Amino acid sequence: MFEIRELINQAFDEEMSTNPDIFIIGEEVGLSGGPHGLTKNLLNKFGERRVRDTPISEMGFTGLAVGASYLGLRPVVDFMTWNFALQSIDHIINSCAKTSYMSGRQVSCPIVFRGPNGFNSGYAAQHTQDFAQYYGAIPGVKVVCPYTGRDHKGLLKSAIRDNNPVIILENEMLYRDKYDTVPFDYLQDLDKSVIEKVGKDVSVIGISISLKEVFKSDKILKERDIDIEIINLVSIRPIDYESIIKSAEKTKRVVIVDFSYPCFSVASEIAVNIYERMSEVKIVRVLAEDIPTPYAENLECLSYPTYSDVVDAVTKIMQ
Repeated sequence: MFEIRELINQAFDEEMSTNPDIFIIGEEVGLSGGPHGLTKNLLNKFGERRVRDTPISEMGFTGLAVGASYLGLRPVVDFMTWNFALQSIDHIINSCAKTSYMSGRQVSCPIVFRGPNGFNSGYAAQHTQDFAQYYGAIPGVKVVCPYTGRDHKGLLKSAIRDNNPVIILENEMLYRDKYDTVPFDYLQDLDKSVIEKVGKDVSVIGISISLKEVFKSDKILKERDIDIEIINLVSIRPIDYESIIKSAEKTKRVVIVDFSYPCFSVASEIAVNIYERMSEVKIVRVLAEDIPTPYAENLECLSYPTYSDVVDAVTKIMQ
């Protein structure tokens, strides 16, 4: 069994061993092996030219990496948290996402941006924001939210090999979850959802950490003879509507569980697209409260949905 952070480390090691153009850049990725050990031992193996520690300047090292990608290198930009990447958003959106289109596909930008995103207990308002809907709205990038061990390793390897900018929104609370080994040659599609469990009554779509609550709810719903189909969304841009619609056609009921704010959320986008295609399908969204994440533990636990909220939503939609 391997922790997710170990599987991410394996993905880096395997890809960097096969392609000398790949390098990692970010704060503390070298000597300390990264804040969560994701780049552990890579500096010793690949050297300072390919594992580059930086000053605390997200704007600076992001711009450097984007420029390097224009010239044929394949940078992986490591953000300590996506909240800090707000300093880099001009490079990501203007210098990176639009380059291929504006150059008539003469210039590509094969770059990966990755780091922890969204809810993390005790991190308060400024370090728990979910950026899926921010980057999901931008043409020119691919955006994924991994959940399982296979997701984290397979998506990272695929992202590094892709010739387009890829944004990987991980969740820090998943890093120590354990999974079986993932094969060296395993690559995961950047544009496909994963059916984690087949069911017939309700299609329940989860995104990243919210899937923990979905799986907890499944145990209770089974006792009530409700058979849910669990969809791991994985891809935020593009959204895999083919898989979602196929499931919705079967169940006629969809519950979307998203730890993001309710306004302009990924869940909202999915809901309206299902409705436009199949207006007869019942749809319920389960979302975070429309407030900055409180620091106080007794308030924090009330600001994000739990498995009981998922159970209530599924029970309601079955009526």
